Amino acid sequence: MLTALHKHLLNDFQRDFPLSSRPYLDIANALGVSEGEVLSALTELNDKHFISRIGPIIPPNQLGVSTLVAMAIPEQQLQTVADMISAYPEVNHNYEREHCFNLWFVVIATDSRHLQAVLDAIEQETGYKAMSMPLLDDFFIDLGFKLDLHHA
Repeated sequence: MLTALHKHLLNDFQRDFPLSSRPYLDIANALGVSEGEVLSALTELNDKHFISRIGPIIPPNQLGVSTLVAMAIPEQQLQTVADMISAYPEVNHNYEREHCFNLWFVVIATDSRHLQAVLDAIEQETGYKAMSMPLLDDFFIDLGFKLDLHHA
């Protein structure tokens, strides 16, 4: 069950996350709770898989190089492979799609050599082929969502 604090953390800080030396204290002050309560609530959200990371989403190829990757993974292996991929710091996020290519993710690396090394490592570790689809045309998709805060 999501508490009102959980919902505010999920809803109010998808954008404009405080850029300071104590961002969680800034969030706590904005919500009228303690920094410890914010950190505890974020830990709970992570443990329950409501969030997987807190960090910036950088537009493609603004820092280094990136590519969208799709993989065809047997259903019974999907979570295991997704967990392996999520462990790579170069992986921005991954998600399941209803398609024969059912696992999709973005890889960001310092340069094309580094990018290829990450893709090779992912293929070696998982045993599955990674189909790289580099950006040709830029389209912005807002991944944010609004929660109904009235049912807290």
